[in-house]
Amino acid sequence: MIIGLDVGGTYTDVVLLGDDGIVRANKVRTDSKALFRTVQSGLDTIIEGIPPDQIRRIVLSTTLTTNAIAQSKVSDVGMIVSAGPGVDPEFYRTNPHYEAISGSIDHRGREIEAVNAAEVEEAVRKFIEKGIRYVGVVGKFSTRNPQHELLINEQIRSHFEKVFLGHQISGTLNFPRRIATTYLNAAVYPIHKQFFEAVQQSLEQKGLKIPIHIMKADGGTMNFASSMDFPAQTILSGPAASVMGSLAFAFDDEDSLVMDIGGTTTDMAVLVNYVPVLNPLGICLGPYKTLIRSIESHSIPVGGDSKISIQDGVIHVGPERIGPAMAYGGPAPTPTDALCIMGQIKNGDRNKAIQGFQDIARGLNCSVSDAAVRVFDQTCRMILTEARVLLNRINQKPVYTIHELQEGYQVAPRKILILGGPAPYFARHFEEISDFRVGVVPRWDVANAIGAALARTTCEVSLFADTQQGIATSPEELFSMAVNRDFSSDDAVQTASDLLRQKAVRQGASPEELIMEVIENQQFNMVKGFYTTGRNIRVKVQIKPGLINEYDAIAGILSTE
Repeated sequence: MIIGLDVGGTYTDVVLLGDDGIVRANKVRTDSKALFRTVQSGLDTIIEGIPPDQIRRIVLSTTLTTNAIAQSKVSDVGMIVSAGPGVDPEFYRTNPHYEAISGSIDHRGREIEAVNAAEVEEAVRKFIEKGIRYVGVVGKFSTRNPQHELLINEQIRSHFEKVFLGHQISGTLNFPRRIATTYLNAAVYPIHKQFFEAVQQSLEQKGLKIPIHIMKADGGTMNFASSMDFPAQTILSGPAASVMGSLAFAFDDEDSLVMDIGGTTTDMAVLVNYVPVLNPLGICLGPYKTLIRSIESHSIPVGGDSKISIQDGVIHVGPERIGPAMAYGGPAPTPTDALCIMGQIKNGDRNKAIQGFQDIARGLNCSVSDAAVRVFDQTCRMILTEARVLLNRINQKPVYTIHELQEGYQVAPRKILILGGPAPYFARHFEEISDFRVGVVPRWDVANAIGAALARTTCEVSLFADTQQGIATSPEELFSMAVNRDFSSDDAVQTASDLLRQKAVRQGASPEELIMEVIENQQFNMVKGFYTTGRNIRVKVQIKPGLINEYDAIAGILSTE
């Protein structure tokens, strides 16, 4: 059996899956100030009476790192950056404690200027003075040769709790994005470590010494130990869990729009021929453009518990959520209260909802019943408008699915797959006011947790070869080897695939689930005079995201429940 757990802004969903589908499912209120206790409460009811040896693993999805960045509640971090000639690293400053130093490597991995140890020592002194415990180190061409980052790490690592090196964070040649990505990994590390260690200790206290896996932004997972070196990979894992939860039930090959309507936010993504549309370069989070591969998603601060207000006769939904709906003891009217007044939701206190809508009705100069209908209609129309924003954004650039470029393709979904607590209520109205066909995902109330539980471990490896210099490297894997001039792109793919296989197993993948594919394969001849003197070869391979093999059948079981 597998535990899937998704920490949302309003609810934390927990499921226990077995060969025959859902064994147990539970929802608990998320306490953003005590997330550990929230998770512990959810797990208590799920595993009670279950023999520990029957549970194979747990997969967590959380908003913890995303919210920490969005709310500027991350740790102070030191950044040491070396760019060399041609670019001022100040253009890419991420934070106050940011030190540019001498030293440079060129695009082929050759040293142009050595690192200045005195400058590094001065940066260390400044960081220690400010109480910095976590540091990122990034060189412009460290993905071609990590020598300078490794030298700096050797000099500083005894002074800090954790040092993140840019070449290990990403093998992609994009200096400003690699700086931002390294910074975010360092900044969220202590929060991530504290939370998941607490979960691990809680499980061990209950006799559950099982692998802990964490959902990533690309729809895959990694194990707990690996996530300590790449904590920023968990950013936007919530929307990724939503997509994987719907993917199990996308039984046709047409484009589909996925919507997860929660209490705090609505998260959206698009499926093309069963697979999610991908942001191949990396997600943008606030001012930070990163190299974190992610499902192309769109989150808006509109949900079932969004605060409703009237200004000059105009309905405003959100962006604040200040508590649950008034029908459930909350302080302000919400779309959930509107559904309760309309008779759609039966288990709330309708009288409290009506009380809360008195001012709304006066502001709209109509009855409470009409006000509820208008508020719910406005909420649905806002969500559909934002869905079109996502579709326009996707269609303004080449469309990538999770594993390939769809050349010249325009996304045009006519179907919505909807999940989240209020999914059935929204589904009916979406069909009434739009041209979309709307399907409610089976077990829509806990589909996020199901998606997390079923997701496969994913990872990628980049390899660069320079046959003139006689070397092939994958700095993020701490790998290099001598090659001769006959080394080909096929040889590069084979070498990268071998490295990927080893990496995937280290990060928690089962050897039987390693569906590998090449997502980049480029070769450039180096010419001097009239002769080819060597080749630059670059390949990137990945484990294709999807559902774990032995539980693929669960989708069919759940869809008939």
